[in-house]
Amino acid sequence: MNTPLVSVIVLSYGGRRARDTVQCVHSLLQQSIADQIEIIVADNHSEDDSIGILRNQLSDLESVSIVEVPQHRGFGRGNNYASEFAKGEYFLVINPDNILEKEGLSKMVSILETDDSIGLIAPKLVYPDGTIRDSFRPFPRAFDVCIKRTPLRHLFPNRMKEYTGGGIVPETETDYDWIAGACFLMKSSLYKDLEGFDPRFFLFFEDIDLCRRIWDKGKRVVFSPNIIAKDGKERLSQGGLITFFTKKTVRFHIKSAFQYFWKWRGVPMPR
Repeated sequence: MNTPLVSVIVLSYGGRRARDTVQCVHSLLQQSIADQIEIIVADNHSEDDSIGILRNQLSDLESVSIVEVPQHRGFGRGNNYASEFAKGEYFLVINPDNILEKEGLSKMVSILETDDSIGLIAPKLVYPDGTIRDSFRPFPRAFDVCIKRTPLRHLFPNRMKEYTGGGIVPETETDYDWIAGACFLMKSSLYKDLEGFDPRFFLFFEDIDLCRRIWDKGKRVVFSPNIIAKDGKERLSQGGLITFFTKKTVRFHIKSAFQYFWKWRGVPMPR
């Protein structure tokens, strides 16, 4: 293959994710511009035989490369490691349980090609039951994160509605403060200029932080409701305060929240 137009990174961890990754990769190979992409599958140092699953089922595919992250580095650092192998002009991050519509990648590339003011473009994420994920939000305030995980959310319904969007999905391309890192496209040059995801975030808030730095660069973060990606229903960060003691990912989420607000303390919002 000549220099690819798009480098796609699929970060996998664990056996179930490995199986999702195989399905995700095969769907990417059905993209309308599949002949212009490279797919980098990165196993994030899984503790089981995930790498064996990936190699057995994907290693014969010409446009697919499989890399092993030397240690489990979390979402941001895992993607940063994989990005070192990327050669494309554009950089797509996509979760293993996301399936992008056949014309989705072509549409996103076209948007970035025709509007240089956009730094990041992301599709609408649709769960298997047809509901739409609230993947586009305003920048969080510490109080927002607190009330979302406690009964205080019932005392401040308007604040919660403002933070989560109240289930309203725009009908046209719309700027948002930040968009979830489950599936998005940006220029590789911008990703490298930003030095990728901030490595201090092991899991969660790295996408919020990245979008904030994109806005600081004078670029826009855009949600496109006309591009669709199917998304798995599971939300790793889901859970109330009590799950801090029972769910490891919730502890990661709360830790990352502290790191995020400490990093940006006293810094004005970029928009």
